[in-house]
Amino acid sequence: MTTHPHLAGVLTDLDAVIADAPADATGALWRLTGSGRGLDSNLIRLRPRAVIGEHAEPALDVLLVVVEGGGRMDTDDGPLDLRPHSAVWLARNARRSLTAGPDGLTYLTVHTRRPGLGIGTAAAGAPADRPAPMPAALPAPEGGEPACLLHRVCADCGRPATESAARYCSRCGERLPD
Repeated sequence: MTTHPHLAGVLTDLDAVIADAPADATGALWRLTGSGRGLDSNLIRLRPRAVIGEHAEPALDVLLVVVEGGGRMDTDDGPLDLRPHSAVWLARNARRSLTAGPDGLTYLTVHTRRPGLGIGTAAAGAPADRPAPMPAALPAPEGGEPACLLHRVCADCGRPATESAARYCSRCGERLPD
């Protein structure tokens, strides 16, 4: 994955990032980096016919711009056809799912930077933009969910999936562990 921590100017050539990525690379091909920024952005590639299950972003509005390929986004307002240069604004709490077309789907997301993920408060001395460490043990659930939810945490960006049947990360599009 290519990252560029510049604070101003041209960050990257997305066409070059796509061209330089291995043909079978999926998930985040590029990510905005650097401290002190107020935005997050990711260039995501999905395989042909890949699906990101229904989800909602409770804290942020998201702008999604299709760069290459196409597909469909299903929303509460109905399906949207996605093609190169389509831009979709997703208000916080808007439910949606994505299905890549036969040529796959590569898209850029842009949203305000979210606070670090974690349970409880940050450990003393831990950077504010990093998730708090996981506790040594979690209380056993009283049924339904398995005790270990690591299969629902994205190995690429660390975001936990809120849906028990999720197969792809709702933040970066990377396939979740099996």
